[in-house]
Amino acid sequence: MLIRDRLAHKRPVYSFEFFPSKDEAGERALWRSLAHLSRLRPDFISVTYGAGGSTRARTIELVGRIKRELDIEPMAHLTCVGSTRDELAEVIDGLSEQGVQNILALRGDPPRGEKTFEPTPGGFRYASELIAWMRERWPQLCIGAACYPEVHPEASSPEDDLANVKRKVEAGADFLITQLFFDNATFFEFCDKLRGVGVNVPVLAGIMPVTNIKQIQRFTKMCGATIPQVLHDRLDELGAEGRPDPHEVFWTGVSYAAHQCRELLVHPNPGPFAGRGELGVAGLHFYTLNRSPATRALFEMLHLSAPMR
Repeated sequence: MLIRDRLAHKRPVYSFEFFPSKDEAGERALWRSLAHLSRLRPDFISVTYGAGGSTRARTIELVGRIKRELDIEPMAHLTCVGSTRDELAEVIDGLSEQGVQNILALRGDPPRGEKTFEPTPGGFRYASELIAWMRERWPQLCIGAACYPEVHPEASSPEDDLANVKRKVEAGADFLITQLFFDNATFFEFCDKLRGVGVNVPVLAGIMPVTNIKQIQRFTKMCGATIPQVLHDRLDELGAEGRPDPHEVFWTGVSYAAHQCRELLVHPNPGPFAGRGELGVAGLHFYTLNRSPATRALFEMLHLSAPMR
C-alpha cells in the first residue's frame, strides 16, 4: 500500500513513529510497544534512521519485519548524511526487495559532535536533491518529506524555509509530516502559508504527548518548537519540587495532546480539500519514543481505537 493512495481515499490517516533499538532489551521493549499499538490499526508505521546512517541495517531489518509480521505498512526514513548515491541506491533496492515502497526522504542531522552539515562526496546536500533523484530513478515509490511549522532551526528566515519545503514538493514529495508542535494556531498558520506558495500536498501533524519534562525541554530546544504558556505553567508547577510525579506529568501531557488532536480533527480542512465542506487534518503522526501507553491512552480518549482483532 502506498501512503499517497491511502491519503487519497481516507482522511485522516493515523501513523506511529519508532526508532531501531540498540540492544536486546530495547528490542524486546520495542516489539512489545509495536504489538500493543498494532491493535489500534494505524495506517502506517515509520522507522527512523540514525545520525549518519548509524542504524541503516537495523532500519531496513525492522521495516521488513513490521511488514511481514504485523501486516502494517511501514515507511523507512532515509537521510543524505554519510552516504553516497550508490550507498543510498543499495538501501532503496534492499527496501524494495522486502516490499517496502514508502520512504521519508530527509537531509538528516550532522553526525554527533559536528555542528554543521557537510555533504558526503558523491552524495546530496539537500533533501530536495535526494527526492528528485529518487523520483527519477524509482518513480513507483511513495516519498514523504519533513517540514517545520515553527521554521527549521537552520533556516535563514520563514520565507526561506517555506521555499525549501516547496522545493521538496516540486522535486516529487507526495506528502509532508511536520516536526512536533504544541500550538495548533502555529500549525494552521503554517498550512495557510504553504497553500499561499502553491504547496497542496497532504500535511500530517506531528504529535508528541509530554511524558517527561526534561526530555521534552531537550527536544523542543533541538527542533525549535515552543511550549504554549498554559502547558508551560502546568509543567513548571509539576516540576517545582524538583521530582515531579511521573503519573501527573503523563496525564497532563496526554490530556493536552488529546485537546490538541480534537481541535486538529474538527478544524476546517487546511489542505487541498478546503472549501469542500471537509474537516480535519490529513493525518496525525504520533512520535512514540518506542513506548505505547501515551498513544494508547490518546486513542481511547479520542475514541479512535478500532475493535481488537
